[in-house]
Amino acid sequence: MEPLQTAVALTVFNNPDAIRRVFTQIASARPQRLFLIADSARADHPGEADLVEESKRIATAVDWDCQVETNFATENMGPRQRIISGLNWVFSRVEAAIILEHDCLPDPTFFPFCFELLERYRNHRQFGYITGFNPLERQFPFEFSYYFSRVSHLWGWATWRHTWQQYDEHLSQWPEVKKAGLLKLLFPDDKTVRYWSMVFDNMHSKAWTTTWDFQLTYTGWTRNWVNIVPKKNLIKYIGFVPGALHTRRIEPGLELDARSIDFPLIHPPAITTWPAQEMGLQKRFYARNIFMGLRRRLIREYQLRIG
Repeated sequence: MEPLQTAVALTVFNNPDAIRRVFTQIASARPQRLFLIADSARADHPGEADLVEESKRIATAVDWDCQVETNFATENMGPRQRIISGLNWVFSRVEAAIILEHDCLPDPTFFPFCFELLERYRNHRQFGYITGFNPLERQFPFEFSYYFSRVSHLWGWATWRHTWQQYDEHLSQWPEVKKAGLLKLLFPDDKTVRYWSMVFDNMHSKAWTTTWDFQLTYTGWTRNWVNIVPKKNLIKYIGFVPGALHTRRIEPGLELDARSIDFPLIHPPAITTWPAQEMGLQKRFYARNIFMGLRRRLIREYQLRIG
């Protein structure tokens, strides 16, 4: 396999076992450029500093021809500010990157999949990002290697600098967007509209301070982006552990194995979304019980803030 020409960005924290597995897959792709983003240990978590240092040692043990750049925090920033500041740093240096968090284990074909589509669509500004995670892969009815969607997960993904530069961390115009009825234009059912209204209301009011990915969803919807989703699931999420911030227990439907995608890729003949998939993902993984724990936490944080 030829060395991967697209840069890879990897976030590092306190899980050496997960980092070792993810780093092994990165090493097999042999990227020519590797960016490492690490948060510092939390002061009130005894022993975490040792885990963070071990994780960093694993991630820097590069034995192939590669330009390695590190951005390691000296104080704990939390996942939101650490990932945002880290990606700001990455995209100040490269035009495109493949992004993996420490608990997102890719299939080897994830890397050439992202590389080919980053190159193919680099000048198409209607695209937000390429994801490797597809929990609805068995429902895919088409012969193409991927499809386009406004609803997708950021567990293993890739994007361009021009996309990240539009990232709206604070949902700056959400009150106006809400009043204009954007969500009602995107989704036909009231339950979905209520769900995302609740999420964006609380994020705009800064009630939820740990997440960074819903902001990219909001940015995409307000700019009419579509995202690229593979026909097969290319990412296995391995972050369901007791010490995790958001995913402490296995959620039904999300513990999926990563599978390989076939090459050459079969490209769709038109850039159109698949509405049935969007609503299927929404009903199964957002508005229902999969993320109800996160939803309850968001509501609790908001109540504490205003109480």
